[in-house]
Amino acid sequence: MKQFLLRLLRRMGIYHPLQSFYRSCIFYTQRFYLRLQFKSFAGSGYTCNVCGHSYLKFKEDEPAHENVHAIRKWNVIAGYGKNIICPYCMSHARERLVLQVLKEKMDITDWHVLHLSPEKNLYTFLAQRSRVTAADIQPGFYHHITKGVEKQDATQLTYPDNTFDLMIANHVLEHIPEDEQAMREFFRVLKPGARAILQVPYSDELEDIQEQMEINDPEMQSRLFGQKDHVRVYSCNGYMKRLTNAGFEVRFVPYEHLSQWYVYAIQAQEGFFEIQKPVI
Repeated sequence: MKQFLLRLLRRMGIYHPLQSFYRSCIFYTQRFYLRLQFKSFAGSGYTCNVCGHSYLKFKEDEPAHENVHAIRKWNVIAGYGKNIICPYCMSHARERLVLQVLKEKMDITDWHVLHLSPEKNLYTFLAQRSRVTAADIQPGFYHHITKGVEKQDATQLTYPDNTFDLMIANHVLEHIPEDEQAMREFFRVLKPGARAILQVPYSDELEDIQEQMEINDPEMQSRLFGQKDHVRVYSCNGYMKRLTNAGFEVRFVPYEHLSQWYVYAIQAQEGFFEIQKPVI
């Protein structure tokens, strides 16, 4: 019955608008109660680099019961823990890390940016400074961010070679079975010398990437990879090797070297992958 209703809503063209409305209702309700709950913690400690509000602590976020096994087994750095969600604007730690990189490490003025599976806060920042192309394989899910989201398959991008100055796909590749093909496509559409921000959940404890590219079992995916639509858990070295094989220059900046950004409540233990297409 559920699948029948989903197909019907999609045929009628109202599935994604209803989803967006539902998500917006949940978001604004949660934000309202978070602001009340954390009012007594306002004024010191961590500062959100999205909205500028400060709190002694941010909201923690823990994995759902069905995802705990994989996250804890491999000690996956996947956006969970203390001080993850800003109580005022509900920005996420993984957004704040990328935002600070954009603010301090890049001058993106007038750049052409490809933003896959766009996140609202990052998209807003980019759109104020750059020419942004937003895209996803299911663009309807992102129409609450911008109506101009294009339909694109990350493994078969339709853009010409050497098009973009920067691309961002934040926590995307762990969803894509043919991730190495996607990496080659990212490399192709970037200009020589262009940058890529491609953060993923990863584990420092794994020697090799754990994956099942053909899996299509949400319950098992949650147990094995920590989310019902993930197909792998990356090892740090394995991820860097795949990016290098695709042609990128990659440097890993460990969490300990990002201490100047701790005040923004970035994800504990999450390092940053500096990724660049070589200049020819």
